[in-house]
This record gives sequence, C-alpha cells and structure tokens, in this order.
Amino acid sequence: MTQSSGKHSGVRSGPGSAPVMDVRALNRATLARQLLLSRSARPAGDAVSHLLGLQAQNTRPPYYALAARLEGFAPERLSALMAGRDVARIVTLRSTIHTHTAGDCLALRPFVQPARDRELGTFRTGLTGVDPDRLAAVARELVEAKPRTMAQLRAALGAEWPDADPRALAVAARCTLPLVQVTPRGLWDGSGQVALTTAEHWLGRPAEPAPEPDAVVLRYLAAFGPASVRDMQTWAGLTRLGPAFERLRPRLLTFRDPDGVELFDLPDAPRPDPATPAPPRFLPEFDNLLLSHADRTRVVPPAHRGRHRQGNQAHRTLLVDGFLAGLWKLDGATLVIETFAEPGRARREEVTAEAERMLAVMHPGTAYDIRFGDVVRR
Repeated sequence: MTQSSGKHSGVRSGPGSAPVMDVRALNRATLARQLLLSRSARPAGDAVSHLLGLQAQNTRPPYYALAARLEGFAPERLSALMAGRDVARIVTLRSTIHTHTAGDCLALRPFVQPARDRELGTFRTGLTGVDPDRLAAVARELVEAKPRTMAQLRAALGAEWPDADPRALAVAARCTLPLVQVTPRGLWDGSGQVALTTAEHWLGRPAEPAPEPDAVVLRYLAAFGPASVRDMQTWAGLTRLGPAFERLRPRLLTFRDPDGVELFDLPDAPRPDPATPAPPRFLPEFDNLLLSHADRTRVVPPAHRGRHRQGNQAHRTLLVDGFLAGLWKLDGATLVIETFAEPGRARREEVTAEAERMLAVMHPGTAYDIRFGDVVRR
C-alpha cells in the first residue's frame, strides 16, 4: 500500500511505486507525532506512553520535554506520577535511562533485553566462576530487601564472589534484572542518590512477557514515523527488526526519503503539509526527537550536525521552523539563547515569546533575564 503522491505537497513520485517525501515533509510529520507542531492537551502520563518514554540520563530533561509538548503542563504533574509509581526511571532504549510508564517499564525492558545481554558480554572476563542465575537471584534478594546504590550492590555482591570484579558483578545485576531508580530520585522538587530495586517490586506487578516486535513497530511509527527499519533499530538499540516490518507491510504505507531509503508509516498517522508553521520549541538535552532515527536530517540540518553536543555532553536545544537552530542554558537568573544564524527581528520575537512561556511553566514566580549570546565557549 502506498500514499498517493498528490495528496500532500512535499511528496512526489519516485522510482518504483513509493512516493518520495522531502526533508520538510518528514520534519512536519515527525513534529506532529512528537507533539511539537502544536501542543497537546493530553495528560502527562498519556504523553509519556505515546512517546514510548522520555530520555532521562539527567533528572530534569523529561520535565522540559513535556513542557515543550503539552498545553497546561506543570512539573508537579510528572513528579506526582513518579511519586505515585505510575512512571519510573529505568535503563531501556539504547541502554540509557528513560522515564517510562509503569506498563512500559515492565514490557519494553524485556523487549530490549538483547541489548542488555550485549552490554553484559563486555564484562564477561570479570565474571569468571560466577553462575548468572545465582547472581540474578542474589541481586534480586538484595535490592528487594531494600533499595541499594550501585556502591552498596558492588560491596554486597563482592562479598559473595570475592574473586570476581565488583563492578562487573553490579553491571551484570543491572543488565540481568529490570532495576528502577526509586524516588526521591527524579522528583522535580527533590532528588537523591540513585538507589535501585526491581521494577516488579517497586511497581507491585509482575513483569510482562516481551511484546511482539510488530506491536512495538506500530507504536514507534505512531511516535516517530515515517521511518526506516534502520531508524527503529537506532531508536531501540536493537538489530534484526526487518522481519517485523515485512510482516506489517500490507498494513502500512511506504515512502522513500530523498536518498531512496524506504520508509514505513501508519495509514492514518498525520503527515501535515510541509508549509505548516512550526513554532520555536525549547528542548532538553538528550531529547528523543534528536536521537531516534539513523538519519537525523529531518531535524538536524547537515550544517549543524554535532553542534548540539560535545563528546558525551549534550546541550539543551532550540528548534526554529522545526529544525535544530540553536542552544540554550539557564545561567543563574539568566536564560542564554544561542542561535546558529541571526534570526531576524520577527523570529527573535517568536523565540523570546516561547522562552517566556517555557520559563513561566517551569519556573513560575522566578524572574529571569533573557539574553541572546554564546552557550558554548569558543
């Protein structure tokens, strides 16, 4: 099944039967799925579910991610969900920490277990003589008796296996078990050390079997499509997802990107006209919008590739007209905005208005100066 090439501008006929979507068409479609073209009125928990989680190496990015996407959002709403154990922080996609709904903690974590197994393989030499099943059982008993920090887990497991590498033992426990970070870690108005227990213990429900890949493909396309097989594999940190796309092919639309890569999409998903206005948006560091495709040119112009990060350090990002266009940071009582190109008066006013809105949502009652300048020292 293919999308008619005449229905949307930005889509043209290409070789074979699949229409070609240009970069702006892909950009607007992705922004619409990501709730960034216009803000959604859906509750915070529903948004976390739709987005399949929010990247959360640091504690605050999920809050800023939802502030950019939801109308009427307040940080306390996500914090209350976390305190109530409706959402939690857990290592899942790309072997990084995400904030997920309770259901996704218990389902997506088994889905990405092959990636955790690969990570565990790099520590095998430190686990000589350690029985994996017994390690998992001992670690589970430890963290379910009381939440443990990684240092406490290393010490306790090291006492059980004194000839093994303590770090490898703790990493093995984290790779084998679905360990969540317990509150107050991750709350908006309070945090603390990372302390871990199992998702089943924290959420009061047994783990679910890993979902069928086909079901996850459909959810991924709803949040990130149109997308290629390689795009989803990049998002998940997995390989060999092609067969799931092939099984679903009769139910999906197919397109090509400007380089001829095949893209799949849900028939009823939004694909707005590329001329649809895309207001400025202030995104946190590590936002999934910038990390969930193998080809990121739908959001990151080639000229700006790599400008939003330095090594492992990512900067908070600014979208203008739907594309990465700058960086931002809070420096004391000043919001500093760096644009990669002079925005012009009208665009500067749009960016400033969005900055004022973001600050009012995230830091009500606090006065900030807004300044255009350099975020990154050169």
